[in-house]
Amino acid sequence: QVQLVESGGGVVQPGGSLRLSCAPSGSIFSISAMGWYRQAPGKQRELVARITSGGTTNYADSVKGRFTISRDNAKNTVYLQMNNLKPEDTAIYYCNVRRVGPAYWGQGTQVTVSS
Repeated sequence: QVQLVESGGGVVQPGGSLRLSCAPSGSIFSISAMGWYRQAPGKQRELVARITSGGTTNYADSVKGRFTISRDNAKNTVYLQMNNLKPEDTAIYYCNVRRVGPAYWGQGTQVTVSS
């Protein structure tokens, strides 16, 4: 079956940057949108950023101006560029693909922002 392969997580200092990537291991058709969610311990899962099949983007207010979601259609890969990271950004980040039919979820990648 197709799975979402995530990479790019790690440990950085406040103010640092990370670039997450997410790519299906196979073809996924009828995609409506791809997005990044995150969940910190004891907190609800929240939408961080989303990009639709038409290229429209949405961001959580807490990350606007710092995070950028983008796509490389040639590589069939979605990215999340995270700049000026804050300790509050520490969470497990999950890639999501919305489509006609059941959605796909990545396994999650840990992002830790600490001094």
